[in-house]
Amino acid sequence: MRYTFILFLFITIVSHAQQITVLDIDTREPVISVAIYNEDKSISTITDFDGNADISAFSKTEKIIFSEVAHQQAIYTKAQIQTYGNKVYLKQLENSLGEIVLSVSKFGQKKNEISQKIVGLSKEDIELFNPQTAADLLQSSGQVFVQKSQLGGGSPSIRGYSTNRLLITLDGIRFNTAIFRGGNVQNIISIDPFSLERTEVILGPGSVIYGSDAVGGVLNFYTKKPTFSKQDSLGLVISGNALTRYSTANNEKTGHFDINIGAHKWAFLTSASYSDYGDQRQGRHGPDSFLRNEFVRRINGEDVVVQNDDPLKQVSTGYSSYNFLQKIRYAPNATWDFNFNVSYATTSDFDRYDRLTQRDDDGGLRSAEWYYGPQKWFLTSLQINKEGSGPWYDRVQGTFAFQNSEESRNDRRFGRTGLRSRTERVNALSGSLDFTKALKNRKNKLNYGIEYVYNYINSNGSVTDIETGQFELTDTRYPDGSEWQSLAAYVSGQFELAPKLRLNTGLRYNQIFIFTDFRGNNQFFNFPFEKSRVNFGNVTGSAGLNYELSKTVLLKTNLSTAFRAPNIDDIGKVFDSGDGDLVIPNPDLKAEYAYNAEIGAVFNFNNLVTFDANFYYSQLQNALVRRDFTLNGSSTIEFEGETVNIEAIQNAGTAEVWGFEAGLEIKLPHDLTLTSHYNITRGEQKEEDGSLLPVRHVAPTFGDTHLVWKKERWTLDAYASYNGSFDFNDLSPEVSDSPELFAVDANGNPFSPSWYTLNFSSQFKLNEHWNFTANLENITDQRYRTYASGISAAGRNLILSAKYSF
Repeated sequence: MRYTFILFLFITIVSHAQQITVLDIDTREPVISVAIYNEDKSISTITDFDGNADISAFSKTEKIIFSEVAHQQAIYTKAQIQTYGNKVYLKQLENSLGEIVLSVSKFGQKKNEISQKIVGLSKEDIELFNPQTAADLLQSSGQVFVQKSQLGGGSPSIRGYSTNRLLITLDGIRFNTAIFRGGNVQNIISIDPFSLERTEVILGPGSVIYGSDAVGGVLNFYTKKPTFSKQDSLGLVISGNALTRYSTANNEKTGHFDINIGAHKWAFLTSASYSDYGDQRQGRHGPDSFLRNEFVRRINGEDVVVQNDDPLKQVSTGYSSYNFLQKIRYAPNATWDFNFNVSYATTSDFDRYDRLTQRDDDGGLRSAEWYYGPQKWFLTSLQINKEGSGPWYDRVQGTFAFQNSEESRNDRRFGRTGLRSRTERVNALSGSLDFTKALKNRKNKLNYGIEYVYNYINSNGSVTDIETGQFELTDTRYPDGSEWQSLAAYVSGQFELAPKLRLNTGLRYNQIFIFTDFRGNNQFFNFPFEKSRVNFGNVTGSAGLNYELSKTVLLKTNLSTAFRAPNIDDIGKVFDSGDGDLVIPNPDLKAEYAYNAEIGAVFNFNNLVTFDANFYYSQLQNALVRRDFTLNGSSTIEFEGETVNIEAIQNAGTAEVWGFEAGLEIKLPHDLTLTSHYNITRGEQKEEDGSLLPVRHVAPTFGDTHLVWKKERWTLDAYASYNGSFDFNDLSPEVSDSPELFAVDANGNPFSPSWYTLNFSSQFKLNEHWNFTANLENITDQRYRTYASGISAAGRNLILSAKYSF
């Protein structure tokens, strides 16, 4: 009897050791109905409703295949599975039903359970559309508007909010710094599209999870992860890609490679890209005011206006860029996963094209030189993931990062010899801990976390005589030695209130600490203050409902608040706007708040026709805006030999923004798919005298329509992009005072004309190694600018690319 019991106990232990659980790698939820079989399919089984299966029938060394309709196929040996704690993780297929979203809670969620609208872009989208920068990638979505002041740039706009009212993250790390300005921000070009695995854009507020700046939306970029060996427990697997690309409109020459070395517990990923761009050619058909008829060159020690032999060529727009990424991943077991990352990006000098076309009061070109120095960005980070099974969390993610960024502005007035240079460096430290815990049979989830961010700003200014080399110090753009800190805690949850009704809600408290020292600039301006310390708290919250009315109709609604704390750019900047105004510091600022409401619906007719629509409204209070200001009782000041008006950032505005978004997907016969996006945004800003003016960053109506044919190795995409107009009365005074950005109407006033482009993209996968793309953009050679842009978009443009994978 004793031996029988021992034998039974032994069999029970062995059987239990061969019970496995199959989980989604992002949500950590069980995956049901996973087919599990060996290579000749002589042995097979399937996971149950808890994701469990018995693999005792398989031998220890044979390959076991895991296959499920919505996930990528995986292959493991029994020995490998045992080292992972008898857990198998599957990754969702791109564009599969029930797509997983990472950005809303920092942990995976099913898209149809989220009350906010999410735009997703995959690495396959990048391969097809071949964007030159991350800004171009966002624009290709048809749901994010992008402004450009020069070729080396791209400033996204979402639902009427832009620049420092949008938050950018990279692998969950805050990319915004304390000098992100209210004017158009071009830093996003430091993110290499070739290094990205996926991109998710939250349309609407995200302050509960991400804090300050997440007012209009959150732009989340996720880089590729190193992958482990799946062949056996000892061998290495080496894979990678090499790509080359050429574009005709700006004579682009790009090269890229990445290589992954994967072992059982260690994996390494190296990625590098280099691009060289020439001057961009604009289209033949469009406003004459966009032509580059003349430019400035220094000849024999004098500034000379030179006539352009080819006005379609936008002289002084070319530049080059370099990106590097190194990742190391270590997973000793199924509990721990360590990810170490080093990223570096830099550019050459690049001219600010809109300032080089700006004219003075006499009608002549205002600047002989105006260029950014190399835009440098360095990141090193460590992300630690730990699986848990205790009462407090199922998974915890720690993210710790250091960033160093550098940018400089260099300008010289026409006919003068003094070259003014201002350089800014930001050192940014950040750390966060994020937890997730499933409640009530995994139907409800609780997420919570803490975050700390620290920015230290160095700023210097100088003027150099380009003839004599004489050097002297001048005012700095920001107070040197300034500090910006954020300390926050949040909690959010997803709750099933009824079988078809889900609640998404959350709350965040954020404390902001700001220190500025103005003494360095007091020798130039005699400010009535020397130092400033600001310390205030902010509370934000959100609540959203998803109701599945039927298998066809899903209804969504969301209420939320968001905030943007003043940063060093708001409080301490000294800035020559170029239109006769000088912006000076104002330490007496507080956070601006947005109150938001949104309602939407998704209609899905048997997965053949899908239509979604969203209406939204946002009210911004205590808005940080530029207004007339006084210094020592005076409203003007002498600056660079001119009398200019004094302005400062102030909590003096109230704005309302509302709009409509729609999307359509129709699966047609013969492997055809029709998709379309349409976006309408309007807004008003209330002035001190009660008058209403247009909001600066509200974009005209825009959208796109695609007809895609995809079969076997071919993908063909014929599409149109289109943009509405803004008449003179639709323009905010903040941009209408810059006529060099716009066309001229019959009355001589600036306006933003409507435009369209017809385009064609194609991709051919020759085999598992070779992939070729050929895209023809702006086929009818239109000359146009996206709203408030200082540079015209590319004219007819042929893009050729070849990629080799191994």
